Amino acid sequence: MFNGKTIFIAGHARLPQGMAAKSVFETLTITAEIDKKYGVIIEASCTLATEHGRQFIGQLLKGISINDGMDDAIAAINMYYHGKGVNALVAALKDLALHYQQMKSDESK
Repeated sequence: MFNGKTIFIAGHARLPQGMAAKSVFETLTITAEIDKKYGVIIEASCTLATEHGRQFIGQLLKGISINDGMDDAIAAINMYYHGKGVNALVAALKDLALHYQQMKSDESK
């Protein structure tokens, strides 16, 4: 049941040529349910082609606080994900963080 304490945000990035997901999607999307108060990613998913890849990225991002910046999340993706989509994942994550920061800024006005 939705309790109003989380938000859902998406970040997008262009996919490189040669990725399986490119045949289905033009962009890679990372979606995340985020705790509004602390900025912690409760659950995340992405549009990688395989369920295994989607689950892996979800597990990698879970528990990271966007309020602390994205350096740890980007480092984790670069360290543990070795595929053609690494740059797209990082770009989508940065886009997601940008949307989150814009939302927080709008709320404080």
